[in-house]
Amino acid sequence: MLFLQAALSSLLSTPLSPFLGSAVFFTSYVRPVKFWERDYNTKRVDHSNTRLSSQLERNPGADDNNLNSIFYEHLTRSLQHSLFGDLALGRWGVVSQGDCFVLASDNLNCLVHVIELGNGLVTFQVRGLEFRGTYCQQREVEAINEGVEEDEGCCCCEPGHLPHVLSMNAAFNLRWLAWEVSATKYVLEGYSISENSAVSMLQVYDLRKALITYYVKSMIYYTIASLWLEDWLQSEVLQEAFHSTLDKNYADLDPIFNFNIDEDYDFRVSGISRYSFCNIYLEWIQFCASKKEKVQALDTHKDSVLVSLCFALSLLGRRTLSAVSHHSFSSVDFLLYGLHALFKGDFRITSLRDEWVFQDMELLRKVVAPSIRMALKLHHDHFLSADEYDDSATLYNAISTYEKTLVISHEADPTWRNAVLSGVPSLLALRHVFDDGADEYKIIMLNKRHLCFRVIKVNRECVRGLWAGQQQELVYLRNRNPERGSIQNAKQALRNIINSSCDQPIGYPIYVSSLTTSYAETNEQLCQVVGGPVSFGTFKNAVVQLWNRLRTRCGEGCSSGGTAVQDDGGFERFSVFYGTNVVESAPQTQFSHSSVQSGSHSGDAASELGGQSTGRGSAASSIGRCSTFSSLGQNSASLTRTSLSNVAVFSAPLGKTGNPNLVTHSSFRAFPTELAKLARTYEQHSSDLPSQSGYVTGIGIDGQSQQLNDSLGQDSIV
Repeated sequence: MLFLQAALSSLLSTPLSPFLGSAVFFTSYVRPVKFWERDYNTKRVDHSNTRLSSQLERNPGADDNNLNSIFYEHLTRSLQHSLFGDLALGRWGVVSQGDCFVLASDNLNCLVHVIELGNGLVTFQVRGLEFRGTYCQQREVEAINEGVEEDEGCCCCEPGHLPHVLSMNAAFNLRWLAWEVSATKYVLEGYSISENSAVSMLQVYDLRKALITYYVKSMIYYTIASLWLEDWLQSEVLQEAFHSTLDKNYADLDPIFNFNIDEDYDFRVSGISRYSFCNIYLEWIQFCASKKEKVQALDTHKDSVLVSLCFALSLLGRRTLSAVSHHSFSSVDFLLYGLHALFKGDFRITSLRDEWVFQDMELLRKVVAPSIRMALKLHHDHFLSADEYDDSATLYNAISTYEKTLVISHEADPTWRNAVLSGVPSLLALRHVFDDGADEYKIIMLNKRHLCFRVIKVNRECVRGLWAGQQQELVYLRNRNPERGSIQNAKQALRNIINSSCDQPIGYPIYVSSLTTSYAETNEQLCQVVGGPVSFGTFKNAVVQLWNRLRTRCGEGCSSGGTAVQDDGGFERFSVFYGTNVVESAPQTQFSHSSVQSGSHSGDAASELGGQSTGRGSAASSIGRCSTFSSLGQNSASLTRTSLSNVAVFSAPLGKTGNPNLVTHSSFRAFPTELAKLARTYEQHSSDLPSQSGYVTGIGIDGQSQQLNDSLGQDSIV
């Protein structure tokens, strides 16, 4: 009976379940051939799907797992671009429909489930695991990354092994595993993640003072670089608001200003005065104003409106930071809390002296908001090199470069997600993690680069069996023990990694992608090997290219009337000259139509043309493949195209009598259509040129006409 049940179970793919742990087995339900998560319960929480009130009060999604899920989403996009090509090129070994793989790197560990494999496409699903998993998960990750090449044992001795061949013990141990290493170095595009504790960067008062200094300098930079600067300087409402700051003896005595924090603190008045502000920041204001591309220079005098605007904004920015920091910069925790609040855009204007900013909210959006973020990046650089930004030019170039190449944003902002998925080279964020009673601030720096993964192929029946067992244990048997034995680590089957990647509430993956399809034509390396996709457009382009090639080659071989457009890498030279062919002081050089033969022209004949000419003239030679137009007589015109290796363009002195003729035309390939029309126009109107004196009319490039005019004398026109 047991053998009959086993045969029926294998035939119908129905696992056997023991009854109450005894030797009596019951046939379970039939397992589906294809399966995947349908509801996608692992959704990332950010500002796009939460209320504004919850963002300001509770800061939802402030945990590492939710914030790190974006990296698995970016990894899914990278796999979508290249997965089918890599499978077709054999980089993942033998792959069939329903297989499961584990991708393991330094931080990213995920399970890739191949759901469907078709002709030119593959559909898959990615299940991302925690960055810092449990103890059991870390032990299994270590087993995956463990190298077996160093094992030289054979039974109880160590005789070694041949190159690229496993030892006897290593081969025997790997044989009993439910997984195998398919690739040790699989490269994908991703982000390297570096974390620095923000507490250590602001623990000392001097570092806090540097942060406030960069904050003020960033506000000055964004104010002067703004497109609305002229409107702000000409606004009567704003001028009236900070009119009191124009007084040279003006000082703000707000108690939040501290000599330990503010570099422009004035001890004489126990506050920040206009004089102390100008003493520290006037040079920076003048430098930024000099870099602004304006037709009219800005007034940067001490008593100017621009200095008053920068002074008022510096006071506003510092008061805003103090308001969300519980009016205390002495504690690093309060300062980090306020810094994170401004970083995510929580600006609270509490002072009556700062309400003038409501006249134009762009001052907050375009000046104060980006300034606090840029100050964090500059302070991050200052922590690595303290004296780097003492020079104004270096600081200005750094801010300009970061503004173009670096995205600084809060991680819950949709801008952060769009930047990561679009592949921005560098990103920076201030992360506040509040999990299990731990309140921690981190500076997250992302740099785009290629990541190296190990590809592990897992026995798919093992995956399906473990998932089915977890569903039966949790859903039907109601075992809620978080430390149950069925999820403990087992290196032979990777039990913890497989169970934790199951759908919620069975497992706890931090990211589960939707069904994603990768196509063959998106992999560039595969297209280079087997060619691109076959379509009607491909055939059309091939026929058009063949026709153009035949037309070009046939036109080059014709003895006359060739109209082929030749391409010489974009390099072209064109000249058309009209003049006389009768010379009084020397024998006339005949350059007839017969001298231009079909397909080729000797370089000796071209040199002879330049050598027989005497008097005031010039010889111009062109090396390369050229085309020659020649005509004799006033009313005759013939068009001939040929290939020359060395052509003398024209060399003949001017005479007082003679008929105007088209002497020669030379051009490097390709001959533009517009210039060809212009040449024919000159040819048709050649009879209109006066014949009493020598005239030369030309169209040239590279200064050829000017050289010819200088050589022909004052009576010529070029």
